[in-house]
Amino acid sequence: MAPPQGKTSGISGKGIRRRSLLAGAAAFGAVGAVGATAGCAQVDISGAKDGGQLLDELRAKGTVRMGIASEPPYASIDSNGELTGEAPAVAKTIFQRLGIKNFEPVPVEFGGLVPGLHSMQFDVIVAGMFINKARCAAVLFSDPDYESKDGFLVPKGNPQKIKSYKDVAEKGLRMGTGVGYAEIDYATGNGVKKSQISLYPDQIGGMEALEAKRIDVFAGTALTMIEALKTGDHPKVGMTAPFTPTVDGKPQRDGGGYGFRLGETKLRDAFNAELQKMKKSGELLRIAKPFGFTEEFMTDLTAEELCKK
Repeated sequence: MAPPQGKTSGISGKGIRRRSLLAGAAAFGAVGAVGATAGCAQVDISGAKDGGQLLDELRAKGTVRMGIASEPPYASIDSNGELTGEAPAVAKTIFQRLGIKNFEPVPVEFGGLVPGLHSMQFDVIVAGMFINKARCAAVLFSDPDYESKDGFLVPKGNPQKIKSYKDVAEKGLRMGTGVGYAEIDYATGNGVKKSQISLYPDQIGGMEALEAKRIDVFAGTALTMIEALKTGDHPKVGMTAPFTPTVDGKPQRDGGGYGFRLGETKLRDAFNAELQKMKKSGELLRIAKPFGFTEEFMTDLTAEELCKK
């Protein structure tokens, strides 16, 4: 998960992010801790049998509980206390078509999403969660509904003409990014030295560092930085065009989707079927567009592909 948009700065930060390299393993490892909190030795994550019964149960109840971790534009609670964001908007449409009309948001910290799913706090993760091999050991994912791109925050006008991590390396620029971010590996994989990289808790800290000329560029996911720039609090900072990073000439494609408990294949497959219809008709893009998603963020990636990463 990209960091929360907070008024913080500095070179250290804690927490699990949507796209953190460490998030998959950390979230999976946290499942056992929830069991201890609930008075059990460990939460059972072995999963439902025979495709699960959750879809029928949700239809009978008429309500689905959505686990969210507040981060615009993926999912958040607005100033009126209403659930908003791209992921809830898509999920609401799909669940309504599956015969489930009511939605109950359950806000938690991002690191609590996987444990909360397994401890029955909610029925589905609706947070734009990145799909990777570590998380797939604990979560049954839908296919992704968006593909992530990277972007650089730079001084207004991009005076260094930066377009890629290779540019950062070749120009010997000072780069900032978040703690545990995948962008660290993307940068070093293109020749950026670790000594050139400074770590900040979020995009706000990165923009402050850019304005203070402590770094030349801040790397992160494009959508979270677009959202950060909307505040208008850092007029001297601009952004490059979103791009797919490469390492050794290979595109590093990532995507996010919706998480279900292991074994609940009936619900996941029904959800996927509706999602694919929305992709083909263009409805998915129409729903996502008000939240800053454009055609370049639409994807043909599958959960099966991403679970191998």
